[in-house]
Amino acid sequence: MKNKLLGFGLIGFLLVGCKAPLNIANIHTEKNIYITSDIDENKEMDAIIQPYKHELEGKMNTKISHTNVELTKSGDNSNLGNLLADYTFEGADEWAKKNNLPSVDAAVINIGGIRTIIPKGDILTKQIYEVMPFENEIVIVKISGKELEGLFDYYLKTQKNNPVSHLVIETENGSLSKKLIAGKTIDYNKTYYLATSDYLALGGDSMFFFGKGELISTGIKMRDLFLEKFKQNPEVSEPNDVRLIFKDKKVQD
Repeated sequence: MKNKLLGFGLIGFLLVGCKAPLNIANIHTEKNIYITSDIDENKEMDAIIQPYKHELEGKMNTKISHTNVELTKSGDNSNLGNLLADYTFEGADEWAKKNNLPSVDAAVINIGGIRTIIPKGDILTKQIYEVMPFENEIVIVKISGKELEGLFDYYLKTQKNNPVSHLVIETENGSLSKKLIAGKTIDYNKTYYLATSDYLALGGDSMFFFGKGELISTGIKMRDLFLEKFKQNPEVSEPNDVRLIFKDKKVQD
């Protein structure tokens, strides 16, 4: 009997407990707002933004140089590719001298990092941002002459049109017929200093040979350097020397 009373009491307690009020959040169905040209402009916000917008547009449309020819990235010795490789070399060499390092011997950059051409005519700030939209930094790779062979082997294997400066690489019948750095053959007993991007220095585009050298950070952003170089050269002189010669290459990039 006691067990039955205890059971009824427990059931009653549970029933009473179930009657405790529940706090249910109020749910409202909201209307979706689609951002279209039909939405009224926020005049106050527009008034704040416009001065900055006009200032930015003014800077982006500022003329910094001029070219009498179209600067492209096509071919093994593209004029834009070689020009930017030269600018990379010059910027890195200037930095090295200021920081008591040996002179830079050569430069290598990535053709894929050059995103578009520069048409004939005035060169505007915004075009350099379009050409080089990435935040790549210039680094100097300290590498032995022996390990530098990896660079030439890379071009022999890939025949890739990654632009170079102060380098001449020629391939023929599956072998390297010419390999010069700063106009000379490789000295295995010498230490070389190559300027490149942090992307390539860290093995980008399969340039793993850079990993055998010592990386020296310059803190220079490639795009900032290119902007400065174009400003220093109000009339661009396109490079016309031949640096990459793939005699048995069947398909041009």
